[in-house]
Amino acid sequence: MFIGKYYYKLQQNGRVSIPKNFRVKNKEWIVTRGLDGCLFLLKANTFKQELGQLAKRSFTKKAHRDFTRIMTNEAKLIKADNNGRVHLPKYLIEYANLHQEIVIVGSFSRIEIWDQKKYHQYIDQLENQAEVIAEQIND
Repeated sequence: MFIGKYYYKLQQNGRVSIPKNFRVKNKEWIVTRGLDGCLFLLKANTFKQELGQLAKRSFTKKAHRDFTRIMTNEAKLIKADNNGRVHLPKYLIEYANLHQEIVIVGSFSRIEIWDQKKYHQYIDQLENQAEVIAEQIND
C-alpha cells in the first residue's frame, strides 16, 4: 500500500527518485498516463492484475476499449536502479506537463506523479468539496 506525499525534483534527463517508503524489492514498474493530469506508477505485477480486471469487461463497449487504450497504449516498463531512481519517458513527462518541481503521492495500489503546481490546484479544489464527494460514494 502506498500512502503519503513527497516533494521531489525531476532531473533534466527525466530521472526521478522513488520515495524510500515506496520502493519495492522487485524494481520493475509500469508508468502510464494517469487520470486528472498525473502519471500512474504501478508495480509491474499490480499493473498486470489491473489489466486482468479490464480484460474481464466486454470489448464490445466503447468505454471499455477506450479506457484500455488510455491505460496501455503509452504504458512503459521501467526499472529502478539500486538507489530507487527511474527514468520517465519524455512523452509521458510532456503529457503530464511535469516541470522540475513535482509531487509523488501514494494512492493505495498506485503512485501518482504530479507537477507540483497542478497538484496543489487540484487538491485545493477537492478540499472545498470533500463532504460532497464523500456523500456521493456508494457503499
